[in-house]
Amino acid sequence: QVQLQESGPGLAKPSQTLSLTCTVSGGSITTSSYRWGWIRQPPGKGLEWMGVIAYDGSTSYSPSLKSRTSISRDTSKNQFSLQLSSVTPEDTAVYYCARDGGARNFDSWGQGTQVTVPS
Repeated sequence: QVQLQESGPGLAKPSQTLSLTCTVSGGSITTSSYRWGWIRQPPGKGLEWMGVIAYDGSTSYSPSLKSRTSISRDTSKNQFSLQLSSVTPEDTAVYYCARDGGARNFDSWGQGTQVTVPS
């Protein structure tokens, strides 16, 4: 059974770059057909898909966040990471990493990590 765990600082200063890492166990991020993604949920709002990195390293991003988002991976550590630049208080959210089995069918999730950008 695959498990995902987010890690990273819980506080980011405005204009800085937020960096989070997702460590995957029980399965390889290079397994064919799977993609690995980041989703966030701002307080009082719904889930927002941010982007994914596929088993072959290709990436896809939300158009609204594309200019500020980068997803990368370290296959030796079975990890993938999110970088979100120029953060503002509107980027305050719980950030989740998850496995996408296809068509944004996220079947395994991390527990989520709270990130706050103070005003």
